[in-house]
Amino acid sequence: MVKLDSLDHFVITTPNLSKMIHFYVDVLQMKEMTFKEGRKALQFGNQKINLHELGKEFSPHAKKPTPGSLDLCFLTSIATEEWLNHLKKKKVPIEEGPVERTGAKGPIQSIYIRDPDGNLIEIGYSPAHLGK
Repeated sequence: MVKLDSLDHFVITTPNLSKMIHFYVDVLQMKEMTFKEGRKALQFGNQKINLHELGKEFSPHAKKPTPGSLDLCFLTSIATEEWLNHLKKKKVPIEEGPVERTGAKGPIQSIYIRDPDGNLIEIGYSPAHLGK
C-alpha cells in the first residue's frame, strides 16, 4: 500500500521576489536559500517554500500560477500572545484572531495575516500537539 509521509516543499508564485523574501524572512523568521541556477526558496523547520517569479516559472509548474491564491497554515511552538506582539512590532495587520480552529491533528489557536501578494497566512499554536 502506498502512502505519503510529509510535505517537503510547495511553490509560491509572486510578481516581486524581493518583497516576498523580505516578508517571510523578517516577519515569519524563515531562512532565505539560494539553490540550483540562482533559484530562491524559504526554509523553515524541515520544509521549504520555493519561489517562482510570475512569468518566469520553472517547469514543470502549476497549470495557472497565480499570485495571492494560497491559503496556508503554519504551526508554531511560540505562544499566540508572543506572535501578536511580534506582528504588532512589524506593523503587520491581523486579518482575524486569535480564534480556535481544527488543525490536522487537533485544536489550534490561530492568527490570520496576509503576505504582500494577499495570500492568507494562518499561524496556528497548539501546545498539546507540539508536546508543550
